[in-house]
Amino acid sequence: GTGSLIDLALRERPQLLYVSECDPACGRALSAALSGRLPHRVSVDAEGSSGSVILSAYPLRDRSAVPAAMGMPGATAEIAGRPVRLQLAHPLPPLPGQVGLWKSELARLRAAVDARPARETLLLAGDFNASQDHAAFRAFSSGRLLLDAARTTGSSRTPTWPAEGPLPPYVQIDHVLTTPDLTAVATRFLPVPGSDHRAVLVDLDLHDGR
Repeated sequence: GTGSLIDLALRERPQLLYVSECDPACGRALSAALSGRLPHRVSVDAEGSSGSVILSAYPLRDRSAVPAAMGMPGATAEIAGRPVRLQLAHPLPPLPGQVGLWKSELARLRAAVDARPARETLLLAGDFNASQDHAAFRAFSSGRLLLDAARTTGSSRTPTWPAEGPLPPYVQIDHVLTTPDLTAVATRFLPVPGSDHRAVLVDLDLHDGR
């Protein structure tokens, strides 16, 4: 739940926080509780699972959203004097009857990624509703020189969902993808009571060159 996520953020002190399925009340609660460390935000304000928000310690510009059934906001942050494009991913799940929608939303997300200025750093994260066993996801990440943080740090099979229910988590569908100048040095998977996803906490090193 939102309270558990706030507790986790206050404890772990991230500089960027991506939250899917965050309705306007969730967004207001997060902003109020975390305004001291994460005063900047971009969001898609929608009810239920359609809302999403990115909270940032860094000022944001060029806010936008990838058109999709569930919110996929994005913005550019200035980090250590460099522009870093932040993009939240949340395509529809590939359920029977809507696999085509899932693929089309992945394609729209990919088009937004490809439309960035050449050499701009990218931090793309969220619930892709896909594991590395999905060919469409593998093509998405491998085709554009994107590094998967979990794979980089040796935890590509750590499951993130479902974290609540009769079964233990069995699949990793939450991913952090970056351009090679933003390298993961550690990945942790933390429980968020009240959520059916584990939180993915990644330490990233921003460096020059590719």
